[in-house]
Order: sequence, then structure tokens, then C-alpha cells
Amino acid sequence: MMKKVFGKAAVPLSMAVRAGDYVYVSGQVPVVDGVVVEGGIVAQTAAVLDHVTAVLKTVGCEMSDVVKTFAILTDAGNFEEFNKVYATYFPVAPPARTTIEAGLMADIMVEIEAIAYKPIG
Repeated sequence: MMKKVFGKAAVPLSMAVRAGDYVYVSGQVPVVDGVVVEGGIVAQTAAVLDHVTAVLKTVGCEMSDVVKTFAILTDAGNFEEFNKVYATYFPVAPPARTTIEAGLMADIMVEIEAIAYKPIG
């Protein structure tokens, strides 16, 4: 299987890696131009999912190609608001998902990674 790496980050990771028909998107955080997005869980979730959308676009995929996500929230109390925003990015046949609560960096309230499936060629 051939592996192709996409994008560069300030830390040792690839923004996305295509392995055969699968694309693995690294965890995206709500940071724009080096600054954490303000506005709480709603604004941060939208920013993160916008990042996921942009990374997928660089490899020729769309959100509808996502088959699995893994979300980390800093506060399970934000789950309802998070879900409302998340649902707008996956209005039809949402992907399988795991969501956990864990401590994240600085003022980051959410991080999401994604796996997409899109056959090559």
C-alpha cells in the first residue's frame, strides 16, 4: 500500500495521510492564525469542522466521505451544543463517532480527527 502525506504543521505530524482508499485527518483544533477561537464551544466546534473540511478538500474529499470521527471535549456539559453544530456538518448519514472528555491545551474546548473513505481513481 502506498502512503501519501498532505500538509505540514508546526509540530511533527501530517495534516492528512492517504493510505489506499482511506484518508486520515489529524486532530484539528480551533486555532486560526495562531490564536484560539473565542466564542465558546459553538464557535470552536465550527472552526474545528471548518478545518476538517479544508484538509479534506486538499486531498479531494468532502465531509460526505467521512466514515468515522473521534472528538475530544474538555467538558461533557458542552455535549448538547457540540452536537447541534456537528449535525450541521453531517446533515445526512453522519459518520460513526467516538466522543470523550479529556483535558486539552490552553483554552481549546474541542479537537476532532476524521477518517474518510474515497476510492482512488
